[in-house]
Amino acid sequence: MNPIVVIPSRLASTRLPAKPLADIGGESMIVRVAKRALAANVGPVAVAAGDREILDAVRHLDVMAVMTDPGLASGSDRVHSALEQIDPHKSFDTIINLQGDLPFFEASDLPAVLRPLQEEAFDVGTLVSSVQDDEEAQRASVVKTACAFRSESDVARALYFSRMPIPWGGGPLWHHVGVYAWRRHALERFVSLPPSPLEKRESLEQLRVLEAGMSIGCVRIAHAPFGVDTPEDLMRVRALVKE
Repeated sequence: MNPIVVIPSRLASTRLPAKPLADIGGESMIVRVAKRALAANVGPVAVAAGDREILDAVRHLDVMAVMTDPGLASGSDRVHSALEQIDPHKSFDTIINLQGDLPFFEASDLPAVLRPLQEEAFDVGTLVSSVQDDEEAQRASVVKTACAFRSESDVARALYFSRMPIPWGGGPLWHHVGVYAWRRHALERFVSLPPSPLEKRESLEQLRVLEAGMSIGCVRIAHAPFGVDTPEDLMRVRALVKE
């Protein structure tokens, strides 16, 4: 594999406007995420943004700053658009999509997302962690993955994703960590497809992958990184930095 990490980012956010530039302990959130990607050392890093201010914020780092159409519908579309500019000759065959709102993402966890793509059976790799309590299981903002790890394998096939606690019955629940490793042809196919019925119903774009017949392999990590979506989330991460 020849991977590249692309971090999609934009200023427009209904719940927390301009969140990529939010200060966390003296650094903007997008800078913190980019530094985590660089520390993972899995490949070159690009920030794909629809706003010049975001690109200006990361220019002092060893990353590629790529301007994309601010009207693109999703982070995956933004990643694909940046890739077409960076690598029109398709030398990168594997694309890691690292969300720009995970300032505490562990750099050491990023290589794990590539593990499913070592097997031909999977088009996309992603990460999951164990749900810790019922509050986490019931929270709609926590996406749950229906998958089952067999004792002899460190990769499990994702059968479904939902904001509800799935599957029913006894056993572990898996918190989906929205970081992906795409085979390039899978990403290209994904962005060519219209939003699918279940994707629109659950508001989860990974369901478009499954509804199109592509496969997603999951790898476990110890802890789900804390994402920043609201002003309350931002207050929490700022408090954590001060501790």
